[in-house]
This record gives sequence, structure tokens and C-alpha cells, in this order.
Amino acid sequence: MLKEAIGTGTTLEEAKTEAVAQLNAPEDVHVSIEVLEIPVKKTLGLFGGSLAKVRAFYEAPDEIEEEEEEEEEEKNAVVGEEKEENRSSEDFAPVRNYVSAILKGLGILDAEITIRETGSALNIQLDCGDDSRVVIGRKGETLDAIQYVTRLFVGKNMQGFRRVLINADNYREKRESALRNTAQKKAALAKRFGKNISLDPMNPYERRIVHTEVQEIEGVTSYSVGSDGERRVIISPEGTQQNTKRPNPTGERLRRSRAGKTEQKVSRAPRSDVSSASLYEKIEPKND
Repeated sequence: MLKEAIGTGTTLEEAKTEAVAQLNAPEDVHVSIEVLEIPVKKTLGLFGGSLAKVRAFYEAPDEIEEEEEEEEEEKNAVVGEEKEENRSSEDFAPVRNYVSAILKGLGILDAEITIRETGSALNIQLDCGDDSRVVIGRKGETLDAIQYVTRLFVGKNMQGFRRVLINADNYREKRESALRNTAQKKAALAKRFGKNISLDPMNPYERRIVHTEVQEIEGVTSYSVGSDGERRVIISPEGTQQNTKRPNPTGERLRRSRAGKTEQKVSRAPRSDVSSASLYEKIEPKND
């Protein structure tokens, strides 16, 4: 799949730098550059003119393929498309004990842990009663952390599982619904005001939910920027350019300076305390 970004600037080099920065491509990939518009200077420095526009892009098939596989596995686990268990409950005892130890560390002693095998994914459901908020954490951060360390444990001690999915109090379903609603609202704002809308940082699974929802909305598109925990989705109106009007500090200072001098000339009043005649008045000698 092709990933791309558009940059603008007063020069081609400036536009290229901006496009590459927005693309945020991995260091080991080749980024191609396409010049879309060359800069045009203003007539007499005042009229017309336009900025340079450059497109930066690269092909990322492996990453997209992996994300699509992960998305399908996550989706199947979330909606409950369960298959018959191929292993007995005793096979999952080490995983249950590991997750139970984590929950006890959080002060949750009586959680119910249900483990199901869903294809190549291990689907773990936590029922913690009133302590669900503690397990989920802010925006699911605690739940994601439990899922991450459990995935490491499963990968080291069990064979045949590519994914570990942990849910509590139907948080994953609720979060997905909230993300889809957010994508719809932000897309409406992007179309209404004709400008890019930036969302809060998200993990890869949540970003895919937003991208999928935006694909169903006419007139907008989406892409991701940033890296690691700060990677976020940008929703952008299709067929519109970013606002490229930029201030000219030098010209603005020059206009202010000229305006100030003109005002000073107009407001300055002639001096009336000394007449011009007094400068050349004849001095008479005093008679003793």
C-alpha cells in the first residue's frame, strides 16, 4: 500500500522537507519525491504568486499486510466469532494463573477469568465486577499493558498463538463504538471547515478502526503521523489544499515602519517658541 504526504513551502526544498516530515517514513525505506507545483514569485512583490508543492511517498506492503491480519484477528475476537476449543482448560491453567497474579497485584482477588481459543488468537475475558475500571485504566492503558505482558508470557510458554486479546466489561466493543462516532464527527468538521483534523494518539488497533470508518465517509481521507506512543490519525478533506497562506514578517515590519514615519510627518507640528527672524536679529551695542 502506498503511503504519501503533501508538503508546501516558499521553495522546493522547503516543501520537500515538510512533506518528508509529515510522511514520517521508517529510516530503512526509500522515499520518492514528486514535484506537484513549482513556486511562483509575486508580481512586484505584492500580487499573485504561489507556493511550491511536493509529494513524498513510499510503498509499505509488508506493514499493511500484517496490520490487516491483526485487524481480522482482533475483529473476530471482539465480535465473538468463536471456534471450538482445541485444548482443554488445563492447557490454559498457566495463562490463567499468570493473569490472576497480575490482577492480585492490582488488589483484585476474586476476578473471573474466561479463556477461549479463537483461531490463532487466545481470547481472555475478565469479569472484575466493580473493579473493572481499575483493570481498564485511562483509555484502556492498563488493559493494554496487561494484554502486552500476557502476550509475551504466552509466546514464551505456549505454541500456536499469534495474538492474545484481553477484554474486560466489554470495553473493546464500547471503545470501538466511541472511536467510530469520533471519526464521523471529526470527518464532518473536516468537510465543513475544509481543514485537517488531528485526533489524539492511539494504538495501531484503534487507528485502524478510525481509518476503516473514514473510508466509508465520502469527501474525506485519513492518514497517520508521528511515532511510537505519539502516533495519531489526521482526517483531511479530499480535493482541498491545506491553507498555505503564510505571513511575511519582513514585509510586515517594512509596512509598519513606513506607516509610522508617515504618521510622524503628519502629526508633527511646527515649532512656535522661536521665530525664524529671531535667529538673524541685529544685535545693538549697549551705550554706557
